Amino acid sequence: MDPSRSRLIVISAPSGTGKTTICERLLREVPELILSVSTTTRAPRGTEAHGIAYFFVSPDDFKAKIKADGFAEWAEVHGNFYGTTKDYIDAAIQSGKSLLLDIDVQGAESLRSVYPQRTVRIFLAPPSIAELERRLRNRGTDSEATIQKRLAAAVSEMKEIKRFDHVVVNDELERAYFQVLGIVLHAVRGTTLAQAKGATS
Repeated sequence: MDPSRSRLIVISAPSGTGKTTICERLLREVPELILSVSTTTRAPRGTEAHGIAYFFVSPDDFKAKIKADGFAEWAEVHGNFYGTTKDYIDAAIQSGKSLLLDIDVQGAESLRSVYPQRTVRIFLAPPSIAELERRLRNRGTDSEATIQKRLAAAVSEMKEIKRFDHVVVNDELERAYFQVLGIVLHAVRGTTLAQAKGATS
């Protein structure tokens, strides 16, 4: 694969917007894409393996990497550090692959500042906060406190959508997926969705 076509595809979205479903399908259907593996200081959970789920490091190692300017983006979440190293991104670019990154608004900004020509930022938005609340409640997995926390975070994130290159409203999952797919194919192949369909028909 051609390294000149390698892109960093960032998808940011509030919880409950369908991001996980869309990302999983993109990884199945776009062979140029691989899921970015973050570095973290949190302990492995269950069967999580180093280098597959995350790169697990000590807090001291993570902080040393920050001091050495080794991260393209990083954040502290609930007392643990998470980030994407420049070495990891550079290796993916040299292999000709494009990375799919699930990071927040601030992470997307940081990544764009380091890799301005390669970063494509997509914000996946709910049709409304009311619809997002309905989806979160229908999942039946979150407490009331968690739902309120997620809704407050969503309101904050929605204020930042002007920073993104593309905004896709997920009012219907299939339609939203194909909008995102079209953006991704144009970024990594320089083709439209119609051209891609024609090549496989």
